[in-house]
Amino acid sequence: MAKERILVVDDEDDILELVEYNLGRNGFDVQCVRTGEQALKAARTAPPDLVVLDLMLPGVDGLEVCRLLKKEPRTGHVPILMLTARGEEADVVRGLEQGADDYVTKPFSPRVLLARVRALLRRVTEDRGDEEAAVERPGVFIDPRRHEVRVEGRLVPMTHTEFRILHLLARRPGWVFTRQQIIDQVQGEEVAVTPRSVDVHVVSLRRKLGARGDDVETVRGVGYRFRDEASAAADGVAPSATA
Repeated sequence: MAKERILVVDDEDDILELVEYNLGRNGFDVQCVRTGEQALKAARTAPPDLVVLDLMLPGVDGLEVCRLLKKEPRTGHVPILMLTARGEEADVVRGLEQGADDYVTKPFSPRVLLARVRALLRRVTEDRGDEEAAVERPGVFIDPRRHEVRVEGRLVPMTHTEFRILHLLARRPGWVFTRQQIIDQVQGEEVAVTPRSVDVHVVSLRRKLGARGDDVETVRGVGYRFRDEASAAADGVAPSATA
């Protein structure tokens, strides 16, 4: 079986060495480049299975690289994991809105990075399957065909919008969705969804989920995600669930 190929983009040699070593020793085929221009050329020549992308790059920055890769047919499906300095919430939001799939803040633990990479690759494989397939997470079962949610075996009534938000987040645990991304995914002709109403729906959703309500996590300044048990264990930090 061929190794999964990871393109790593960063202008700091120590970061490149750290990422290349840890991904390589865990079975990935790693290619490292130092500029946005090199990243675009490499990805266009031979699309990788995943890109680890620093936002602060000389020349073409990471946000522009992300935007360009996501809009091109050959590379639009490739998941992008952003590397960003702590506190750059605005850059995180912009990156996610440009199509990035997840992010890790610097300085980071190699274990956390590895867990996020594996999770992204796993979810890409899952997403190639039937989007209407049932989703099962610890204590929560979601059946899109029946439009049913069961929590610890108990049927929980949901509005159409609440159901779609939960289904979106639970299908990709650990992925962070901005409010605008949630709106784009769940907006329907029958109801108007706004950034503020997303927060209201999430509060109601958590209340209905009861003891599993904390599985819908707030990432401050960014948006929401469904708890990823593997990544949370590797990270050792549980984000606040306060909307």
